Amino acid sequence: MFPELIPARKLRKTIDNAVENLVAEYGDILEQATQPFIDLLVWLEQGLRQSPWWLVLLVVAGLTWLGSRRWQLTFAMPALLAFIGAIGLWDQGMQTLALMIVATGLSILIGIPTGILMSRSTWLRKIILPILDIMQTMPSFVYLIPVVMLFGLGKIPAIIATVIYAVPPLIRLTDLGIRLVDKEVLEASQAFGANTRQQLLGIQLPLALPNIMAGINQTTMMALAMVVIASMIGAKGLGQEVLMGINRLEVGRGLLAGLAIVALAILFDRITQSFGQRRQQQEQSA
Repeated sequence: MFPELIPARKLRKTIDNAVENLVAEYGDILEQATQPFIDLLVWLEQGLRQSPWWLVLLVVAGLTWLGSRRWQLTFAMPALLAFIGAIGLWDQGMQTLALMIVATGLSILIGIPTGILMSRSTWLRKIILPILDIMQTMPSFVYLIPVVMLFGLGKIPAIIATVIYAVPPLIRLTDLGIRLVDKEVLEASQAFGANTRQQLLGIQLPLALPNIMAGINQTTMMALAMVVIASMIGAKGLGQEVLMGINRLEVGRGLLAGLAIVALAILFDRITQSFGQRRQQQEQSA
């Protein structure tokens, strides 16, 4: 047997004590800091659930048309959402949709600035890349434990767990997209007197937008993959239906909820991809 150089029981106890002390000292502060996100999620969830179904379908159709300019896709995406309502899961679908929108929005607010900072600092990139590797490879159940200890069961730990799991692809692809911008283009802009901020906003971000949109697409897909796990810590919606199907061995309930999740995944995938492809086509035509 391999010699136990570090007593596992003692190490576990040290980690547990550290988390418990963090909860005792900063629990109230963390709860106050996350309250705006709860308010936003509750407001969005109530808005989606109380809005007429046809209005939600029209908004989805409008977003699809703005991104793709294709009538077939514009009709297909609302039809997918209507399928969720047709199988009696409209309310749960809107709950999942609200969680997805908030988690994806937070991932964008965190991911794009972090990716920009990484692209501009080699030493910072060397620090962040291992952290992203850990975030992507660590089993989600592992970081659910401290999140639940800090915030309890409910919507906030579900959002935090989803963001941790989903944000790494956006950070990586934002960094990659900016680094792939042709240096000759940047040198030409410098020759015309563009400063660092003008280069970032006027050249680097627009040219990196296809990569950034691909990152947003991957982030939404990974966030949607977390809905079942998030249901275990208090997030309602389609994931809860799948979980109930597992607990009660109801194949039909789990299958229908799974199909609804697939429909949402296709919806997010096609809309985000269409925006990225349209931007790429505009750049090629220019």
